[in-house]
This record gives sequence, structure tokens and C-alpha cells, in this order.
Amino acid sequence: MQRIFSGIQPSGIPTLGNYLGAIRNWVALQGQHECIYCVVDLHALTAWQEPGVLRARTREMAASIIACGVDPQKHIVFHQSAVPAHVRLAWIFNCVARLGWLNRMTQFKDKAGSDREAASAGLYVYPNLMAADIHAYHATRVPVGDDQRQHLELANDIAQKFNHDYEVDFFPNIEPLILGPAARVMSLRDGSKKMSKSDPSDQSRINLTDSADEISNKIKRAKTDPEPLPESVAGLENRPEARNLVGIYAALSDGSSADVLAQFAGQGFGKFKPALAELLVEKLRPIADETTRLLGDPGALDAILRDGARRAAAIADPIVAEAERIVGLLKV
Repeated sequence: MQRIFSGIQPSGIPTLGNYLGAIRNWVALQGQHECIYCVVDLHALTAWQEPGVLRARTREMAASIIACGVDPQKHIVFHQSAVPAHVRLAWIFNCVARLGWLNRMTQFKDKAGSDREAASAGLYVYPNLMAADIHAYHATRVPVGDDQRQHLELANDIAQKFNHDYEVDFFPNIEPLILGPAARVMSLRDGSKKMSKSDPSDQSRINLTDSADEISNKIKRAKTDPEPLPESVAGLENRPEARNLVGIYAALSDGSSADVLAQFAGQGFGKFKPALAELLVEKLRPIADETTRLLGDPGALDAILRDGARRAAAIADPIVAEAERIVGLLKV
């Protein structure tokens, strides 16, 4: 079984976009891979965090991952800061990676914006820590979206330079795990923007712990257009809100947009929205209930994270210790 590593920011309770775009895929990968899933709280520090909120959001994300179906007994769920091997290897990678490589990272340019000089050094070297997250476990497969492909390429460049500079064959090549077209969930208020927790309007997103009434009201108020649903996917072109709602229904029903249109073609949103809300409630209620149960017993949840960190460290510590030996760090 190949080893998979993937991480997710501790943004609190995930949105439907987080679930359909990433977490649901994590669940599906468990049957045929050795999976290590990490709440990357160190990465979160690249932007200022209120300490108590960061701790709460780390627990919320961990609880949500488990509630979605990730098995912390068969696989590993932990939070990044609990395994010091990540930062030990990240410093070595800071010294291996070249400034020119980091200067080409488009995500830094996007997040730093026009005031690059005010960005944190952590944001700049973020990709090196991401590389360390993966290579600390000799993981060979990483599920990635389009926004992370460049970082994965950098992780391989760092590994190759390390191996070349020290004349070893130590860090393996990482292969991106492409899982087919990912469900790209857009805002309920603006079909041209991704569903995001950073949107000031809670009406723009479905949270995995929303109640049935909240889900129904959000879908009822979701922006649409006056036209009925078309007969073919081509008819959704230039209709971003309609395409988004159809795509959500398709993802939740494990079908295609064409399947959804075959069922609802010619109907207006007055009929389609209640059906979508009903499907959302059916699929998300068990996740919401289990998340609430896990968060209601923080001691038990922390015990799961401690066990995950212990098992993660058992893999990462020998690998990183060997990397430290290779570069010449003295072990006494």
C-alpha cells in the first residue's frame, strides 16, 4: 500500500466545499492506501491567529474529518504542531530550497498581494514546510488540487537537490494523486467565487453542522436566474449559479450534471431547490450529529489526536533523524 499524506488548514467547521472538494476524497482513499491526515496548524500561523480560536478550530476540523468517515484507528489523524519532526525537516529544506524557486510560487504572490514587504517570512517559506510535511513520512502520493500542483513540484525539486547534494537516494519522488474532476463548489451568493469561510456572509456557504432549517433557508435564498433548468450541460454555460447548484446535487448523489438535468430538465428552481435541500440534509445530518458528539467530549477527541501524533512521530522521527545525520548534524 502506498503512503498518502494530506493536510488541511484548521479553519473550524468545514464547508460543503471542503467536504466535496477534499475530505470526501480522503475517506474514499482509505481502502487502498496507508493514509496520514494532518490538521496543519503551523501553516495557519502564516496569518495572525487568535490563540484560543486557533485551538478551537483545530479541534473542530479534526472532529469534522473523523465525522466525515476518516478512521483514526486504521489510519492517522493528528495536528501538525504535535510532531516536531515537521519543523526540524522544514529548516533543512529552508537551507536546500533556492530563493529563485520560492520567487516563482504564484500562491505567495496571490496571498501577499501588492504589499509584498509586509508579508510574513512564514508565508514565503510555507512551501518548504509543506514539502517537509510530506517527505517526513516518505509519502509517495498526495491528493492535490490545481492550486497545490506547483508546491508539489517544488517538494520534488527540494528532494532531488537534497539527494544530489548529499549523494544519497533518500527522499522518494512524490506523485500527485488525481482523483478525477473534483467537485468545485461555488458561493451560494455569487457563482463566480468559490465557497469560502472567509466570505463575510454565512448565507454564501453550507457548513457541515448547519441544521436542516439553516440548509433549507440557505438553498431557498441561493442566487439563481429566472430560466428553467436546461436539457443538457451545454445549456448551463453562462449560468454560473445554476451550474453550481446542479453540480452540488450531482456530487451528493454520486452522479453527473447530465444525470441531474435528465431528472429536472424544464423545471424551475422553485421545484429543484427543495429537492437539493432535502438531499443536503440527508447527506449532512449524520456528519453534523457525529461532529457535535465528538466536540462534546474534548478529552476523548484530544486522546485521538495524541494517539495520532504518537503514531505519526513513530514514522517521521527516524526519517528526519536520518536526514539530520546525512547533513552532518551531531547526535550525542
